[in-house]
Amino acid sequence: MIRRLVMALAVLVTPMAHAAELTLDDVLRSSATHAPQILEAMARQRQAGARALSAQGQFDLVFDADAQSRATGFYSGTFADVKASRPLENNGGNIYTGYRLSSGSFPSYEGKSVTNQLGEVRVGAVFSLLRDRLIDERRGRRELAESEIDLAALDRDMVAIGVQRRAIEAYQQWVAAGQRVATLRELFDLAQQRQASIDRQIELGARPAILSVENRQNIVRRQALLVRAEQDLTLFGNALSLFLRDDLGQPIVPDAARLPARMPEGVNPRLVDRQEAMSGRPDIQALLARIDQNSIRVRMAENEQRPRLDLRAEASQDIGPGSPVRTQPEALFGLRFSLPLEQRAARGRIAEVAAEQDALSIRLRFLEEQVGVEITNLRTQMDGAQRLAALATDEAALARRMAEAERRRYALGASDFLVVNLREEALADATIREIDAIYRSAAARAELVAAMADRDQLRL
Repeated sequence: MIRRLVMALAVLVTPMAHAAELTLDDVLRSSATHAPQILEAMARQRQAGARALSAQGQFDLVFDADAQSRATGFYSGTFADVKASRPLENNGGNIYTGYRLSSGSFPSYEGKSVTNQLGEVRVGAVFSLLRDRLIDERRGRRELAESEIDLAALDRDMVAIGVQRRAIEAYQQWVAAGQRVATLRELFDLAQQRQASIDRQIELGARPAILSVENRQNIVRRQALLVRAEQDLTLFGNALSLFLRDDLGQPIVPDAARLPARMPEGVNPRLVDRQEAMSGRPDIQALLARIDQNSIRVRMAENEQRPRLDLRAEASQDIGPGSPVRTQPEALFGLRFSLPLEQRAARGRIAEVAAEQDALSIRLRFLEEQVGVEITNLRTQMDGAQRLAALATDEAALARRMAEAERRRYALGASDFLVVNLREEALADATIREIDAIYRSAAARAELVAAMADRDQLRL
């Protein structure tokens, strides 16, 4: 049993011989679907939708009932009134309908409570003619809540773009670390292979014994470099697992067997003008949405300055036997007027939102300038990184030719150990510089794609 368990664990920890190469597309699609930060932003977007639904509830139909009865006293009147009302969505008023029924006797000062035998039905409406006609507190809050949905969606885009940018960076660092490991392992293997040849030559008296000690020292130094590079590869793999997840959202630490042979091309920025690039930026769109929100608050503040003039219209009809005075249908019209004389509250709110509007406009202008400079600088960095990567590739190719030529001369006895070792380490250094330069070039392209908010290339 223990033996079978050990064998099973060995199978689990042994890298797959034919593991599928991990691509950047795999990482980006996994991150876009399962990254906790994106899921949290999506939950906040649903929360904004729920708040908008609550704001819409201010226009719900409301049912109201009232009943009262005299238990003692000279009068025996019993009264019941039910009413349904709904606020208007295009005016600050409301419409309503109701029914009331009374029985028994009432004092003269409660004559309005008396109905015919089958009660009274009524229907009416209140219309705002000045204040609350174009916008009121209810409609203003509803518009603000609906704009919060757009802001939450833009916030989700900002979070998602940041997550995808970090996912690309984690993948590129993992690939670059794997290439450094491969380079240093090749350097280490060369030293190990040379040790056997040196030992044979020492046995034959062709080389001094100290050469074996020097090569072993070289092996230990190269092995230390390899161990450090393998440690970095493990760390970058752990960091990549925050973005690479399974169908249940659990992190997957990528196996080194899934490393690509070279740094993938990755993402490539589109050639667009500055205005088009900025139009897709969610931070700019979010600021524009906040300016629109502030304009709603301006309208709400200006509404408070207007006098209130409400028109009320109501029609009622008593039903059934009763007083002839109440058998005729009634129509009622009325006006209500009020005016705040000092209006300090309204003026204060208007001044406040006007100042906020100025601040948002200044922030928008600066943000547009900042984004423009950022995109221009990133293009410059990308072009420079691509040229440096090409130069580093040429340098590494020349260093490889030199190292191979020196090894052939050493095999023929025309060179010594010190020169061969220097050529090999120069090749390793040039190769690592090439890896770093290609990584920086790929990273600069990814930075520019993220700055331009290219959702297609970020798999959003």
